[in-house]
Amino acid sequence: MPNSPCDQPRRITVQRRGPLLMEGPVEVELEDGSTVSSDRFRVALCTCRRSRRYPWCDTSHRDRA
Repeated sequence: MPNSPCDQPRRITVQRRGPLLMEGPVEVELEDGSTVSSDRFRVALCTCRRSRRYPWCDTSHRDRA
């Protein structure tokens, strides 16, 4: 059962000027209501919206001029 007291919380690491790093697997609901998922043990979620693979970070934030 989701959200039961025995579930371990997911850890999210916030980085200054970088993506949110989250322990996986994860399922992300997008603005249009669609969902994307990743079964990786750690995922990087884009916060700058520059990623070509949004919502996954592809390090496009590093190209900032």
